[in-house]
Amino acid sequence: MKSRKQHKKKRALIGWLIGVPAVVAVLVAVILSHEQEGDGISRALAAKSVVLALQSPEELQEWQKMFGASHFPAKSVEQWYVPYMDYLYENGYLSEKDTPAQEECAQGELTYGEAGQIARALSPELGDRIMVTKKNRDKPYPEELWWLFYDSLLKSVDEAQAVEQKRLCIYGTLDNVPGTPSWAAHTSQGMIGFAGMALDGYIDHELEVFIREGELIHVLQDLGQDITYRNVWLVDGDEDELLVYVGDIERRIPFAKKTKNTKEYLHNLADLQLENGKITRVSVKKERIIGKLLSVQPDGVEIEGYGVVPLDEEYKVLKTYGGLERQALEDLLIGYDIQEFVAAKGKICAVLTVREFDARTIRVLIMSEGFGGVVHDQVVLSGSTPLTLVQGDEEERIEAGQEVVFQPGDQRLAKGRVLITAAENGEVKVCSLNRSYGQPSYGGRLELVEGEGGLVLINELYLEDYLKKVIPSEMPPSYEKEALKAQAVCARTFAYMQIQSNTYQQYGAHVDDSTNFQVYNNAQEDPRTSGAVEETYGQMLLYEGEPVTTYYFSTSCGITADGGVWGGNPDVAPYLKNAALQPGRKSVDFSTNEAFGAFIRQTDYPAYDSSFPYYRWNVTTDAGILTENIDGVGTVESLQVTERGLSGVAMTLLVKGSQGEKTISGQDRIRSALGDGRLTIHLKNGKTASGASSLPSGFLAVEEAGVNESGVKQFRIYGGGYGHGVGMSQNGAQGMAQEGIGYEEILKFFYDGVAVEQIQ
Repeated sequence: MKSRKQHKKKRALIGWLIGVPAVVAVLVAVILSHEQEGDGISRALAAKSVVLALQSPEELQEWQKMFGASHFPAKSVEQWYVPYMDYLYENGYLSEKDTPAQEECAQGELTYGEAGQIARALSPELGDRIMVTKKNRDKPYPEELWWLFYDSLLKSVDEAQAVEQKRLCIYGTLDNVPGTPSWAAHTSQGMIGFAGMALDGYIDHELEVFIREGELIHVLQDLGQDITYRNVWLVDGDEDELLVYVGDIERRIPFAKKTKNTKEYLHNLADLQLENGKITRVSVKKERIIGKLLSVQPDGVEIEGYGVVPLDEEYKVLKTYGGLERQALEDLLIGYDIQEFVAAKGKICAVLTVREFDARTIRVLIMSEGFGGVVHDQVVLSGSTPLTLVQGDEEERIEAGQEVVFQPGDQRLAKGRVLITAAENGEVKVCSLNRSYGQPSYGGRLELVEGEGGLVLINELYLEDYLKKVIPSEMPPSYEKEALKAQAVCARTFAYMQIQSNTYQQYGAHVDDSTNFQVYNNAQEDPRTSGAVEETYGQMLLYEGEPVTTYYFSTSCGITADGGVWGGNPDVAPYLKNAALQPGRKSVDFSTNEAFGAFIRQTDYPAYDSSFPYYRWNVTTDAGILTENIDGVGTVESLQVTERGLSGVAMTLLVKGSQGEKTISGQDRIRSALGDGRLTIHLKNGKTASGASSLPSGFLAVEEAGVNESGVKQFRIYGGGYGHGVGMSQNGAQGMAQEGIGYEEILKFFYDGVAVEQIQ
């Protein structure tokens, strides 16, 4: 038997195990409920912390626009805290009766009563964490307790963890970097806001903070001034100091001790160790990779000959020629070797753009069958001459006429991109693909890489060779030579601009081969179109010395639209003007339904492309078809264009139905809403065309046309032209060329104020 002494020890141990948690719980409750003395937190900062747990800065900005009038007097509405306090008032977290919307009150200390009111409004559980009594109700709520409570608040309302706990270094504020906006700081996490807080004293400190989408909420801890600035560009210096580009600012930082090695450091990337704001060590990173950039991934860059190299956690992207400039990954131009890559420990610490690109080559993403998507289920290749397949250091030869098949999971793609070229200036045929003339062949080189959902196929080739397969795909080779030359200059300028757009940067391409950009290799090369490219070699359209975006389309309705047709500011592209396609190029105003309705019904309105079938068209649709295609209104009962551009193009369409109404904005959406494959389009020449998912153009007028034999309401749509109507009408160019007008004059007609110049 166990002794009585042993039983006593056991009971004591059990009591201790039960009692300790209870004591801890009591102590926590006492700490949270005790009326502590100490500095309080301002209502403004408390409001900011609560609101940013609930809303992002952008969401709050949108809310403020919708909310309108502030609770605060007009003299105070520009204060930083107003939107935060207004949000609490509007959503019942604070009462304006108890907490007046006044500057003194916002800057004053939050009370226990107000803290409890906020907590209860957030949730009953949070309300229980703040003990409010008659004695403490009007006393300041200590800041230390507020941030203890804030941890619980975040766990309760911020399930997505949008408020992040991060470490960052403060590079500069308005205090040491002139021109910095108020309430903003340059940091290792980029530019951040710190409204209502003081950060000047933290320059060259590392901090642990609460932050949401670039807005600082609270400094949790000052980690001191023994810090490292990583991946800093060394601009200039002497024995006493260095001029460095850190973040996106230049700063002079003194050495702790004089140094004679400054010249060896300059124009390199380095890590700087600082103590108390002075440099104690410079670690220069001199390893550089030079090669063509093939693609940009979220966490790495693909370099020809190296594969995908991961990015350092604090990588930098800098332009170093013509003045130093901070860039972003999306600014990097793939397909060129104009970048150098600073590497350390197997990671890219910086990408340096060291020279301008020359636009000699273009990289085209080859779409799948019917231009249906960016990935292929299978790629089958052959060549009229032998093919060479290169993957890293491995090389494979495929004899002429022999097919080579690639499918997802192919081991040849496991190590990355495979490069395919044909010998003796031959071309590579894609046997698994069909275009309008059959199986297409490609010059230059093809690249194959496995992407998400299938294989991605890229064609890299000289820009001029690309144009020779664009022009016949975009304009009939039988057209007048001057029209073909105008098209060639347009296509070259458009391609030049699109190379820099980086639309398919993640795949390693500049453009695709569909109507998303310019149709490429959907028709065979033709001597007439190739001649137009060669005779205009290097020529582009410039406005005030800069290349323009040369939009073009098939057929006009007699007028062109300005650059605001997609809802943007037309002044951004002043060379795109609203004008009639007639000698004299006069501006017209068809912005009212009455004016445009009368105009679009004129089938004989004179224009350079008025002889083409799509110059005028009409189609009849019905409420049944419209109801299927337009959601949210029930059975469609009426259609009305409520806004037009100066050219008459429909900008907004009001649709009313049995269950409500909606406004459709933008000509593309309007064309899609009214289009349908079951419709029959009646053309100017008396022929018909099958309907499509989108109407031929947005230059249209709608009228009710009674009911059909089933009693369903009919709508007749009168329209003109084919395409968006901005820039050059291709058939208009043909009409002008037929009248003996040269290609330069044609281009200057459609693009106001431009010059045709040859670019080296």
